[in-house]
Amino acid sequence: MIVHININIRGAVQGVGFRPFIYKVANEMGLTGFVLNNSMGVSIEAEGKKPLLEIFLTRINSEKPSLSFIASLEYSFHDSIGYTQFVIKESAHSGEPSAIIMPDIALCPDCLHEMNNPSDRRYQYPFINCTNCGPRFTIIEALPYDRQNTTMKKFEMCSDCRSEYENPSDRRYHAQPIACPECGPYLELWNEKGDIISSGWNALIGSCKAILEGQIIALKGIGGFQLIVDARNTSAVRRLRTRKRREEKPFALMFPDFKSVLEICEVNRLEENLLNSPESPIVLLRRKSNSKHIISSDVAPDNPYIGAMLPYSPLHHLLMQQLQIPIIATSGNLAEEPICIEEYEALERLSGIAELYLTHNRPIKRHMDDSIVRVIHGRKAILRRARGFAPLPLSLENNPDSVFSGNMAVGADLKNTVAFCKGNNIFISQHIGDLSTKQSNDAFESVINDFKKLYKIEPNLLLSDLHPDYHSSRFAQKSNYPTKYVQHHAAHVLSCRFENKVEGEALGIAWDGTGYGTDGTIWGGEFFISDDSCIKHVAQMKQFPLPGGDSAIKEPRRSALGILYEIFGNSLFNNDTRFTRNILKEFDEMELSLLKKMLENKVNTIFTSSVGRMFDAVASIIKIKQKSCFEGQAAMALEFASNKYEKGSYDYSLIFGKKVIIDWENTIIDLITDFVKETLIDVIGGRFHNTLANMILSVTEYFNQNKVLLSGGCFQNALLTGKVIGILEKIGCKVYTHQLVPTNDGGISLGQIVATKYEMLFNV
Repeated sequence: MIVHININIRGAVQGVGFRPFIYKVANEMGLTGFVLNNSMGVSIEAEGKKPLLEIFLTRINSEKPSLSFIASLEYSFHDSIGYTQFVIKESAHSGEPSAIIMPDIALCPDCLHEMNNPSDRRYQYPFINCTNCGPRFTIIEALPYDRQNTTMKKFEMCSDCRSEYENPSDRRYHAQPIACPECGPYLELWNEKGDIISSGWNALIGSCKAILEGQIIALKGIGGFQLIVDARNTSAVRRLRTRKRREEKPFALMFPDFKSVLEICEVNRLEENLLNSPESPIVLLRRKSNSKHIISSDVAPDNPYIGAMLPYSPLHHLLMQQLQIPIIATSGNLAEEPICIEEYEALERLSGIAELYLTHNRPIKRHMDDSIVRVIHGRKAILRRARGFAPLPLSLENNPDSVFSGNMAVGADLKNTVAFCKGNNIFISQHIGDLSTKQSNDAFESVINDFKKLYKIEPNLLLSDLHPDYHSSRFAQKSNYPTKYVQHHAAHVLSCRFENKVEGEALGIAWDGTGYGTDGTIWGGEFFISDDSCIKHVAQMKQFPLPGGDSAIKEPRRSALGILYEIFGNSLFNNDTRFTRNILKEFDEMELSLLKKMLENKVNTIFTSSVGRMFDAVASIIKIKQKSCFEGQAAMALEFASNKYEKGSYDYSLIFGKKVIIDWENTIIDLITDFVKETLIDVIGGRFHNTLANMILSVTEYFNQNKVLLSGGCFQNALLTGKVIGILEKIGCKVYTHQLVPTNDGGISLGQIVATKYEMLFNV
């Protein structure tokens, strides 16, 4: 007996060849009916014998396209309607949008082969793509994902492309960015005034020539402009640093192929898989000791790691095939600004930086940086979640009536992302960045408006950081939406808890540089115990003063002065020892006098429990770094200078009260003693890392916890994280880290959404 099945699928099922897959399987099985895209995902109606339809359901789950995933599959059986064939129907546009938009995916092997095949009609075409690869999120304007809803709508398909696009058995069936040299986008090379120098292949060759001559090229990529220079050319690299106002922060490198990465970097299997994955992120790799002669030392000054990536767009592949050298491929912006996405915007904002512009006429709808990942203790850690990952959601697993639904979170002010909940999914935006400039603030508000329009949402509740002076918080205060505020470190812990689907009681540790505490001080060394409905602040690092407040973030020497003043008081300025002379001489007489008054009178001085500032203080005390050019530089330098094999540690104590306070005074005194005795810096660094891990162990044992969540920027430190995981696993603890969202403030927006069901919501 022939019966009818109705199937509704939600998940990442648009733009990944899902409908052609269904069409192929249904026809193989002799089923009739249709498949179509709708605003929520994919809808299927099929007819056949019931046992056959049950096999059909099984095959959908087991054979689905590799880039797709199914969040929910609902089906019901009915009487036969009498379909005579199986077809792919035009998309349905009714209903509230909730379909999952695919991220931009790297060029697939099939398209790469065609692009390099002289007999193929897309030979050397820099915009080749198919249903398995190419731009997605950066070109979509509305749901469902159809060509007329993308920035490709301006390009009328030629007859050959149209034939492929309409053929269900073709790899390019309904590949919305489909194009070829006859009908698609094309390259142009512009000078600094915007005059066209050359076009097409000549534009690419002209760019390669300029790069090899040491010029700075602004290249329009998938998600915005990148600044390109020869990574071997120290003069060009320094010129880029000066013009981009990026003194010492490492630049990412693009390599021609995996073999060339191996010439410079050590790569394990997981790192290799990440480099070659469809997401194709920047992967932090340890540099080989004998590789310094291959690239300029100014690419990543005093840093043993290289941010490496492989070509991911067809344009990058063509460029690297011609160059055959490593290049710097960094965001097309000034420091702390979003990347440029439009040609004339780039001419204006990158004026004085770029000397030539390799551009094209495919519009970019929204900016998208390259993602950054690092392997820590055998686990993937996303440091910046953007191209390849965003805006894939985290699933609530069939809980549409959740208290989360309809809520929007606006994140923190560093490494900002925004998030919102719709139906069964929490969607997290691409990396927006630090909200310290007008351009980044504009981008932040643009992303919020973009999400509201794309998914047709109006928030029921806006969630923001508790810090009253964050731009994101001020935005929330001025909005017309009901607003609640979430403590920064609680959001960190809840983000990690939700991502890892942890149930029951767990100890959460949130260590970072800065976060506004419920007592008005700056937190950053926090411990929470949470269960499925409550979260409680249970322990904290002992606080110390930061003279000059936020100025200390860029001056580790101020953190050192504050932490030493907390231990020694005014005697710090009176003791005439070699150690105190060394510390105090980091300031001139006028600076020191002013800072002394700040500390004595507690004026323009904030108190902090921040482990990030402790790292800064130690880096200053042992003469690694006194001033930082970018966030976290001193802590990174301390990590890199530390001996991971060191077994020793320093003393500390726990003070018991309403909250457990970790007293680090003996730690710093022991560390100073080592330094004065001229103990090797790498030994001191190793002992400091061991001590921090021991502190976590002590708090874990005191509260008798066997599940531990690690979150916050300090756990980007691979040495610290590895030691903590190792020491806790020895006592049988299960340790959870971030692998889907960043452990830094890029994961805060997720935690703010999750906080809706907890008790850490505040009115301001």
